Amino acid sequence: MELSTYDFGHLQNLSSSLLTSSTNCLMKCLNERPQPFSKSSSSLITAAKKNSQVPSSQGIQKSSEKRLSMILRSEAAIEAIERKASSPAVKNNRFSPKLVLEALDNAIRRKRWESALKIFDLLRNQHWYEPRCQTYTKLLIMLGKCRQPKKASLLFEVMLLDGLKPTVDVYTALVSAYGYSGLLENALEIIDDMKLMLDCKPDVYTYSILINCCTKLRRFDMITHILADMSCLGIECSTVTYNTLIDGYGKAELFDLMESMLTDMLETGTCLPDVFTFNSVIGAYGNSGMIVEMEKWFDEFQLMGIKPSVMTFNILIKSYGKARMYDKMESVMEYMSKRFIPPTIVTYNIVIETFKRGGNIERMEEFFLKMKHQGMKPNAVTYCSLVSAYGKAGLMLKIDSVMRQIENSDVILDTTFFNSIISAYGQAGDMKRMGDMFSLMKDRDCEPDNITFATMIHAYKAMGMVEAAQNLENKITMTEHSPGTFAITSNNILVYGNNILVLSNDTFKLVRRQ
Repeated sequence: MELSTYDFGHLQNLSSSLLTSSTNCLMKCLNERPQPFSKSSSSLITAAKKNSQVPSSQGIQKSSEKRLSMILRSEAAIEAIERKASSPAVKNNRFSPKLVLEALDNAIRRKRWESALKIFDLLRNQHWYEPRCQTYTKLLIMLGKCRQPKKASLLFEVMLLDGLKPTVDVYTALVSAYGYSGLLENALEIIDDMKLMLDCKPDVYTYSILINCCTKLRRFDMITHILADMSCLGIECSTVTYNTLIDGYGKAELFDLMESMLTDMLETGTCLPDVFTFNSVIGAYGNSGMIVEMEKWFDEFQLMGIKPSVMTFNILIKSYGKARMYDKMESVMEYMSKRFIPPTIVTYNIVIETFKRGGNIERMEEFFLKMKHQGMKPNAVTYCSLVSAYGKAGLMLKIDSVMRQIENSDVILDTTFFNSIISAYGQAGDMKRMGDMFSLMKDRDCEPDNITFATMIHAYKAMGMVEAAQNLENKITMTEHSPGTFAITSNNILVYGNNILVLSNDTFKLVRRQ
């Protein structure tokens, strides 16, 4: 594979949202109707440059501080409006439109669906309130992302009570709410209802959402029927539809179907491949260890005039690292440096994780320091890799050093990080520090998951602390009908919703309940 770049040409004017993920792309389509295509490639070039730019160290720090400040302001706005709405001393129908609408927007953006619904209920009680389909669409999209199909159904009923006539966007959002929650039959019923309406028939975006849901759920058996349904209605696939199918087939390792869909895409003459198509194809082969095929398609897409993005190079680095082809991995980074393509925090996290998996602590630390010297602030993913590597190597003093770095930073930790550090202290037999990390986890508002509890129970039992393990098991509520609860069924099995976590001497195996 020769690393080279070609000029853009003969591409359509495509949305920059296609450079992220099919889900984000499709969700954006719910609020933005199709724009006419042109022969210019300027918008794709601009989007690719915008996504590949990394600011200076000072810019990164300011950007991080600004982002944190915005998050804090958003959280404060949501909490303030909730407190005022609950106060009996405040008239609930006399709020400022700006105050309520901003709080609602913040809650939706932060995917705090319970807060969003409370604020929306407050909004409906305002004397200046006017029902809008756009507001309902945003809420339905959010509920779909949060896997709350019942709430979405109830919200749709409220919309009808408000006297609004649902639009195509509203129905499409409802399809996504059902589809992404695995209720494909309900989603199909909505589409069947739309077919009976004169001015609200499903369009390519509605079907693209449904197709995306099918690929996420691995229901590829339904796709042929959906495509036939589109054809009967005279609806042609868009670039988004093709990219969704290519990405879905690729992730499922259905390579023949993936390439067949790419061929269909090229034959249309109107839906040309873009950088998202590029990344989906080489990512599918690279993730499966099919390096030769990945390199072949890397060259093919460049011959089509599609320029690789930083995400493309990250895929190459990750694929080479997974295949333990470290020389090629570093050659990609050298190529990026020579072409003035700055690596991102994601790039460094991939390299750090690669050397962690290989047990090469020295090289991992080398890239960690290089990342910091370039002014990039480590995030929870970075620290998670470090802690995991140090834990496996028994370097507990270095884990303590990582924790001191975290205390002196504004990094936002997540459940995955805490699972790693709890596991590290558990394996080292330091039950006190493990308990401290669990307490810190709750202080940081990180919800423990099945891995957290299984790790701690396994550690207690390994140390012969049967009573401590039993006490923790007793705190876990046994509820078969609630997907967010835990249940210990035996000494070595932890049930979490539809998952079963089987504990062995050194590892955990997660399987699905049938």
